[in-house]
Amino acid sequence: MSKPFSQACENNKAPILAVLRDAFEQAGKVLEIGSGTGQHAVHFAEGLPHLHWQTSDVPVHHEGINAWVNEANLPNLAAPIPLHIGQDSFPENGFDAVYSANTAHIMFAHEVQQMMAGIAKLLPAGGVFCQYGPFIYKNAFSSASNEAFHYSLLERGLGGYKSIEELLSWVGNSMQLTDIIDMPANNLCLIWRKQG
Repeated sequence: MSKPFSQACENNKAPILAVLRDAFEQAGKVLEIGSGTGQHAVHFAEGLPHLHWQTSDVPVHHEGINAWVNEANLPNLAAPIPLHIGQDSFPENGFDAVYSANTAHIMFAHEVQQMMAGIAKLLPAGGVFCQYGPFIYKNAFSSASNEAFHYSLLERGLGGYKSIEELLSWVGNSMQLTDIIDMPANNLCLIWRKQG
C-alpha cells in the first residue's frame, strides 16, 4: 500500500524531536500511544538511535504504520502492537518512557483518564511521559482557531480538548507535570515524570 501521510506530522516532527532529545535522554525503551500514520515513529527512531521505539495503535492503522516502519528498516523501531485504550491491556515490557501526540483531544475524558492511569502504572520511578497536542490551560484556549477546532470536534462526536488542570486532577500523585513547553501551531508538550 502507499504510505499514509499527515502534513501536520511533517510540520511538527522537528520541534518535537528537539524536546524528546532532552526529555528521553536517559530513556531506553519508549511506547508510542497512537502512532497514527507512523511518520513520527520513523523520524524519532532515526533521530534517537539510543532508544527502542515501540509503535502502537488500534489495528485499523497498523497497515499504514507498517508501511513506514518496513521502508525505514531501522533496528530500533518495532512494528505496531494493538492498543485501544479501555479495551486492550497496556504492555509490560520494561518501558521507561511513553510518547503520545494528538490523542487526548480525540478521546473522551474517561478514556484519557484510563490512558493516564495506565501510563502511571506502566512507568518505573523516574520514567517519563511526553504528551503533545492542543490543551486548555488556565481556563483559556491558546487561540481562536483552537477554540473553533474544539467545538468542531464535539460536533463530530469526538472528545474535544482537555484542560491541563483536568489532567492534573486525574493523575493525582502518580506523576508530576515537570514542564509545559510551548510548541508551534498553538500546541504544547507536557512532560510528566513518574514519582518514586
